[in-house]
Order: sequence, then structure tokens, then C-alpha cells
Amino acid sequence: MITFLEGLIEEKTPTCIVLNVGGVGYELFVPLSTFDVLPAVGENCRLLTFDYLREDQHVLYGFAKDRERAAFLMLIDVNGIGPKLALTALSRINVRDLCHAIANGDTRRLSSISGIGKRLAERMVVELKDRAAAVSGEIGVAASGGAVTDARSADAVAALVALGYRMPEAERTVAAVIRSVDVTVPVEQIIRKALTG
Repeated sequence: MITFLEGLIEEKTPTCIVLNVGGVGYELFVPLSTFDVLPAVGENCRLLTFDYLREDQHVLYGFAKDRERAAFLMLIDVNGIGPKLALTALSRINVRDLCHAIANGDTRRLSSISGIGKRLAERMVVELKDRAAAVSGEIGVAASGGAVTDARSADAVAALVALGYRMPEAERTVAAVIRSVDVTVPVEQIIRKALTG
């Protein structure tokens, strides 16, 4: 699996770029949020990727940020949402607002995205509610009696959810670890400690 590509931008349009990596041109489809932060043609660029393989197609999707890719992967897990519709969603609404709409059951906002009707919006809410907070990075972790948003905590919870933990269990586990470690401890150590107990 190709997880990222780095090279020179040969061509770019709002939906697709061609990246020259060591003399090989890779076509990557990108959301507008990624296109907006790309450097100019001829400049170096590094994109996270998702390699979509099917019997009749092999398509690469590119993302500027890990949360964009995580949101894309979350969306294509929903029956009825393919890669093209997931890109449309990420082009229409930023990751934070998308996850906020899912977490709060805002089907009106979700169904305003071209290709997503009311039924599909309702399915997204039901299937993705737990994952949306982890993807957006806005996870309130109890510490010192209050709920706080902490990037390390959010990343750690997202990792545990990806490993199969349910959201409430992941949040409780990470909150306990955060209370027991120094504020400078990197997220990798927080995740290891959470996994080992």
C-alpha cells in the first residue's frame, strides 16, 4: 500500500494533480481543501495517500493532512458512499464541520452536500457518530475535573478507536493515562501506556 508520495507537481486542477516522483507521474485525486494548500506547479509536494484498488480500477487519492485522509476513510466505510462522494463531501465542508454535523445529528447540513440525501445523512449519523469526534480531534478528555480539548489526547483516542476500542472506553483509558504522565510525554508513549494498562 502507498501511504504517501513526495515529488514535483507536474500538473494540477481543483480535483486532480500529477506528481512526478523519481520520473514516474502519479495521478492523485484531491479534495478542494488539499488543492487550496498545494504549492505551485514545479514545486515539491508531499501528500498522504489512499490507494483504491478494485478489479476494474486503481485510483490514488491525495490529502494534505492526516485528518482529511482519516475523514475520507471514515466516510467510505458507510454503505452508499464511495471515494468520489467522499471527496465531494470533503470539498464542500471542512473536516471539523463535517464531524461536528455527524456527531450532533445535523442531517440537514449533511444532506446539503451534493449526492447525500436525507436517508444517507441519517445512516452517516448512526454509523459514524462515535468515530467523528476522534477524526475531528475534538475529544473532551476529563482532567482536573473539567473537559479539555488536547491534541495528544485526541490523537491517542483516535488510535485506540482505530485499534477496536469503543469511543467511551478509549476516552476513559486515555484520560487515566494523561493524568498519570508528564505533560511533555509524546502521544506514542500515551498510546503504549493505554494499551498496556
